[in-house]
Amino acid sequence: MSVTGRRAGTFCLLLIVALCVQATRVQVFRADELNHNSANQRLVVERYSQPRGGILVGADSVTGSEPTGGRYDYKRTYTDGPLYAAVTGWSSQTYGNSLLEGTEDALLSGTDSRLASRPVWDAVARRQNPGGDVRTTIDRAAQEAAVRGLGRQKGAVAAIEPATGRILALVSTPSYDPGSFAGTSADDRAAWGRLQADPDQPMLNRALRQTYPPGSTFKVVTAAAALEHGVVTDIDAPTDTPSPYVLPGTDRVLVNESAACDEPGRSLDTAMVLSCNSVLGRLGVAVGLGPMVATAEAFGFNDARLDVPVRAARSNFDTRMDESQLALSSIGQFDTAATPLVMAMVAAGIANNGTVMRPQLVDRLTASDGTVVRQARPAVYRQAVGAGTAGQVRRLMTDAVENGTGRAARIPGAVVGGKTGTAEHGEGNSGTPYAWFISWAVPAGSDAVPPVAVAVVVADSDAAEVTGGGLAAPIARAVMQAVLDR
Repeated sequence: MSVTGRRAGTFCLLLIVALCVQATRVQVFRADELNHNSANQRLVVERYSQPRGGILVGADSVTGSEPTGGRYDYKRTYTDGPLYAAVTGWSSQTYGNSLLEGTEDALLSGTDSRLASRPVWDAVARRQNPGGDVRTTIDRAAQEAAVRGLGRQKGAVAAIEPATGRILALVSTPSYDPGSFAGTSADDRAAWGRLQADPDQPMLNRALRQTYPPGSTFKVVTAAAALEHGVVTDIDAPTDTPSPYVLPGTDRVLVNESAACDEPGRSLDTAMVLSCNSVLGRLGVAVGLGPMVATAEAFGFNDARLDVPVRAARSNFDTRMDESQLALSSIGQFDTAATPLVMAMVAAGIANNGTVMRPQLVDRLTASDGTVVRQARPAVYRQAVGAGTAGQVRRLMTDAVENGTGRAARIPGAVVGGKTGTAEHGEGNSGTPYAWFISWAVPAGSDAVPPVAVAVVVADSDAAEVTGGGLAAPIARAVMQAVLDR
């Protein structure tokens, strides 16, 4: 062979080696990056080449799939879409996925490796498995009661089973139909545009991803901290609260809504029944910043990684404050802010003898043949307070319903504990107040852990008088009644 031939052969061999190296780099080392590149339409086509797995409430799927006859073989459909939108989220061929449709996308679309009967062969052959199902913890009756109760008002409901952390209801209003933009048509794009432009923000999940000043419902946390840290040892004994109570370091008086609160030395029980700002604000200062922060965090505040598995917004209780700010924070004002989910965790923790369970929205994941892929188990989130403290706070909450501002939550044949809240906000407190109610309920005569705890916030209403007792408590009662009836 001539020198020229050998050189040409060597050059061709080098080209072949270079091509092999490049192919290996692209197909092996960059495979994951390219597979998840938003410009890679092959994956989108594959994802919608078969029916998507179902999201179930009880035994019934609240989602489906229908053939399109277009580029994508199937698109997502929703049964009672607005009823469950705060749970399912959306799966759109144009706009992606959210909430459970997003966190469990691999299982629902059939790409989850846990669905493969022969993982290695399926990976090599690029075989797509049928989509699996997501079985939620939602109680249909509780969900429907929450939606009926909120009606056309802007607000949210979160309900939890205290002993397990199972989320029984998760509602945000106004809602939307996730099926209206599931496809790629002009109508789908127009529906998305209308929802994005709607000033009422129907696509905002107010139960999980919006925080509000909790107002007087936070007094449950403050009362628990005062009892747990020995600042109060007898809920019926007079406290050392002066009248008027001047915020420390200022000349500002902490005003009470009820004139009955202005009597000096009101007991903690009376203060909770009447919702006295002065008593609970002073108790927060007496407990101290560190213990107040620790107690709030044990109930779920300041947790930026609270997943259910959808991630919730971080509820806030400031960790650096002066005493006047601490007094205001201890009655749910200043910078204190909470999601309805976390306030439901507060009520559930008190109901469950001081143990806060990790909230969970998914009961189990299954393959298309019903094989369990993952079964959720109850898990402790934090021990917020001792059982003795929780028992005393339950009595405070029961008295607030029987004799105080929470009377509208009473249920015949049941013991109900609750706390109202009316939180001012806006510049100069000019905004419409937020109406709150948190509660739990148990059949009368039962010594079991209450089967339901609820948080309700009404963020905007055209009612003549906006109060937690008037607007939010009846909604909580309806949700609790639905669970008790079950």
